[in-house]
Amino acid sequence: MATSPSRPVPHIPAPTGTTPHLSSPRSMRSLRKLQSAQNLSTNYAAGSANVPSIPTLTPHQRQLAHRSSGILREPSGGNGSSGGGFTGFGSGRDADVGSRGLNFGGGGGGTLHSSTTPVFTPNVTASASNSHGRTRSNSDLPAALGGNSLMPSRRGGVKRANSSETNVKEDFEVLVRSGPRGDVMSGLKQLRKLVLLGGVDADVDGMSQLRIYTWLILLNAPAFSTDTYLALVHRGPSPAYSKIRNDTFRTLATDPLFKRRVSEASLIRLLNALAWKLHDANQEKAAAAALSSNAQLSHSLGSDLVASPPSEHPSPLRKHAQSAASTTTAPSTSSAAGGSTEPGTYVQGMNVLCAPFLYAARSEIEAFTAFHILLTQHLPSYVRGAMIGVHRGLALVDKCLSIIDPRLYSFLLSKGMTAEIYAFPSVLTLCACTPPLPEVLCLWDFFFAFGVHLNVLAVVAQLVCRREELMASRSPGILLRTFPPLKAKEIVGMTVSFVEKIPARVYGELVEHGR
Repeated sequence: MATSPSRPVPHIPAPTGTTPHLSSPRSMRSLRKLQSAQNLSTNYAAGSANVPSIPTLTPHQRQLAHRSSGILREPSGGNGSSGGGFTGFGSGRDADVGSRGLNFGGGGGGTLHSSTTPVFTPNVTASASNSHGRTRSNSDLPAALGGNSLMPSRRGGVKRANSSETNVKEDFEVLVRSGPRGDVMSGLKQLRKLVLLGGVDADVDGMSQLRIYTWLILLNAPAFSTDTYLALVHRGPSPAYSKIRNDTFRTLATDPLFKRRVSEASLIRLLNALAWKLHDANQEKAAAAALSSNAQLSHSLGSDLVASPPSEHPSPLRKHAQSAASTTTAPSTSSAAGGSTEPGTYVQGMNVLCAPFLYAARSEIEAFTAFHILLTQHLPSYVRGAMIGVHRGLALVDKCLSIIDPRLYSFLLSKGMTAEIYAFPSVLTLCACTPPLPEVLCLWDFFFAFGVHLNVLAVVAQLVCRREELMASRSPGILLRTFPPLKAKEIVGMTVSFVEKIPARVYGELVEHGR
């Protein structure tokens, strides 16, 4: 059999352009490799010092071109989020290395050693032609392209909110520490507004360095001498000492925050000093009333009664005058004096009312000053006689509830539930009997800023919050034995909304009920 002549192998010329010949018998896989290698070499050549584009066919030729260009690649161990610079986007492993970028004189990553400063030219074509490669996130973009400065993010919105809250707290701190720049009343108005916006900065336990001073400002408390407080403490047990000892050991007994910070001895000292202070005020009031009675008797009976020296056995008329002067009637005395406050005595429940002051204050003298002003200037009828101010407040709870939620009020009334039965502790203690204590402090910020009389509406707000639960219960009295945990922001918001619904006459009764 004759052997056929061998055919000559056709010569395939090397491609001279940047794109391989489509008529060559290459597979699609080889064609993609060639395009990827050519794009990579073109990017590196374009980033050098005006090095012309080098057509690349084989890895050996690409290696020779890189050696001649003098460009050093970055170390493969660089930080993936290093600073921006000249970068090349390839495919596969090269794309992952190139996306880390090269650093120009700062930050992490590799450094480009060249005599000329390269210009950043992002390779959009390469990244578009290689969809399987790792793409660059916005946070990796350098500042030249804007980066995050041009792209709004959710984190930026959160920062703006925190910045606004921080500005409120900073303004509050400056106002409390430095005082108002202009008018005192305008500064006080600004302080109230900042308190309503949450300016009192406190931790999760409710502790704040400025809270007690804010309370003293809002209560208009004058300076009180520490030596005077120590003198009251050193006087020993007051006439109400036994009542105080019967109450202090159960003051917020289930609150771990209070027990950890405030000792029973501190509570006893403060209440005993206050009892002495009220006792002295009563004695001074009785002495002043006796002098006034003697003046009236001297005017009606003549000057002989006053001019005669005091005898060992005074006359029955003088005894009657002295007994009448020592007997105090709170409502008549207060009305006759044109609204002046009447000193009271220690009553049960003052221990719970005192607890938040000792918890928030940085010293006993600060707590004593604020507590004394609250009782003698803002709520004197709460500790006077039979606590007539508390009973007025309870009657106002029923009246305000009937205005705000008539259906709930009628339901509770049909079950025989009035405020005298379920709201006495909350009205007496300004809601301090309801945990948690940090929420009580936030609620007191609002009370002292806008008036302690708003405690009545705060009690009504707590009832309205439980409306569905109470209306669905056959025995609401069982539910009202304990109030749910306080939520200060919710209660404050509801209280503010209730103010608009209360008639002016009833609101006037709210303001005056504790005085």
